[in-house]
Amino acid sequence: MTTSSEIDDAILAVALPRWQKVAMVISKTSERLGSFDTDGDEQYGCYAERIEFLVREGRLVAQGDITKWRFSEVRLS
Repeated sequence: MTTSSEIDDAILAVALPRWQKVAMVISKTSERLGSFDTDGDEQYGCYAERIEFLVREGRLVAQGDITKWRFSEVRLS
């Protein structure tokens, strides 16, 4: 089972100093982690929740409504 810390590390590893769509970061995170214990939609939702957490913690910066993955962006802070 993948832990929150492992997911956070994967997100931060694929995030860049330049803006990227949240959907792209979720996709790259999924590729980086490989298999997951749940189906795809639940997996992506989990990654999105962790991105929101990292934004609240100040480790990522967001622009737009990050719940709209294709219409918002994040970058490393």
